[in-house]
Amino acid sequence: MDGIVSRYVNRRLSRPLAAGLARTPVTPNGATWFTLALSLGVGALVAVGWHVAGGIGIQLASIVDGVDGDLARLTGRASRFGAALDAIADRYADAAILGGMTVYAARFEGEEYAAVAGALALAGALTVSYSRARAEAEGVNLVGSESWIVNSLGMLATRDVRLLAAAGGTVAGECFWTLVGLAAVSGVTVGVRLVGGRFARG
Repeated sequence: MDGIVSRYVNRRLSRPLAAGLARTPVTPNGATWFTLALSLGVGALVAVGWHVAGGIGIQLASIVDGVDGDLARLTGRASRFGAALDAIADRYADAAILGGMTVYAARFEGEEYAAVAGALALAGALTVSYSRARAEAEGVNLVGSESWIVNSLGMLATRDVRLLAAAGGTVAGECFWTLVGLAAVSGVTVGVRLVGGRFARG
């Protein structure tokens, strides 16, 4: 499911890229590996203090992240393995980006609790993704929930929105408070999903 950033920004760029790549030997899985490598590089850039370039790179990686799926659909090469690879690569990409932000917050912002904020932000990102996957497995439609709180937080906590927030905070050189914000929004989202999504079935 695309979030609002993917729907109105990222897809408008990733789809033309995928259309161009469809005429080349590049495979969807190859695009996934490239996006992961880009994310690892972006995390390293942020960690060494290049926060502006790193922040721009975070959003660039978010855009490129849609290329593999678009390419798979265009070329008829969608597969379960590709979907699983993409999901796993996304988690490692999140870890690289948030890890880079954590190092930046500790080294360049001098934040004593940077590691705590980074760990909570990563835990939140992983749990938001897991809660969505678990909801789908249990047949709970979070998007169609009658709770406007669930719907609103679901839109705010999608990966594309989190990455845009990470990009903006990193460009501004405010990685610590960005991590705190990401951790808070993710934690609240998971909590509201558990209640509003009605996972418990008795």
